[in-house]
Amino acid sequence: MALRDRIAKWLDTSAFRNTITAVILFNALLLGLETSDSAMAAAGGMIRLLDMACLSVFVIEIGLKLFVQRLGFFRSGWNLFDFTIVGVSLVPGAQVFSVLRALRVLRLLRIISVAPRLRRVVEGLINALPGMGSVFLLMGIIFYIASVMATKLFGTSFPEWFGSLGQSAYSLFQIMTLESWSMGIVRPVMETHPWAWAFFVPFIMITTFAVVNLLVGLIVNSMQDAHSEEETTRTDAYRDEVLLRLEAIEQRIGDLREAAPPRK
Repeated sequence: MALRDRIAKWLDTSAFRNTITAVILFNALLLGLETSDSAMAAAGGMIRLLDMACLSVFVIEIGLKLFVQRLGFFRSGWNLFDFTIVGVSLVPGAQVFSVLRALRVLRLLRIISVAPRLRRVVEGLINALPGMGSVFLLMGIIFYIASVMATKLFGTSFPEWFGSLGQSAYSLFQIMTLESWSMGIVRPVMETHPWAWAFFVPFIMITTFAVVNLLVGLIVNSMQDAHSEEETTRTDAYRDEVLLRLEAIEQRIGDLREAAPPRK
């Protein structure tokens, strides 16, 4: 067996994936310790050394995948995801690049690419994006209309909340999330404009209970489709394996019949 084939087979083993997962989790712990002044004062050198060791493991992993897959490495979205995160970690941590160095904690996201179940969740979310785009467009139209109305209706009395289109949009977003919407915004507005409930209640019903739940429904439906596709793939693989085994048994029976002595 060629070296590339042996490395490819090793990279595909559960032991290798579990090792990378353990390194990712350990590195996440180290990155958390770097935010502790007491931990860095006590063992800062060791923490940085272990962090570099974890990064070295990730670089070696990427290098082995590049060696095995060559240009095919860049055809996989998950490979590009890993490559980008590891590349950001290699950026020098000085001056203008200090913010990028802070993004080293994104290495924890690599757990998604090595955990099949998490990967399926993300793929299901991505598959739901086209439908979600239409819902976001609808939400944007509703927010724009409501913001214009709120600015015209309440801007003069409450300029801190509805004085401009942007302030109105932000206040309406707070109302949509139901964060202090009643006592914080709506009831004070109703003290000046008693009829204001006729604007805010339909807005909450449309956005919070209709459009947002529509988003949730799209995501759940996409997850179900991804799960069904996975089950179909698993069933097809099992069926193919059974058929191969039956063919092997039939071939073995035929060989035994040919090898058996003729009856007298």
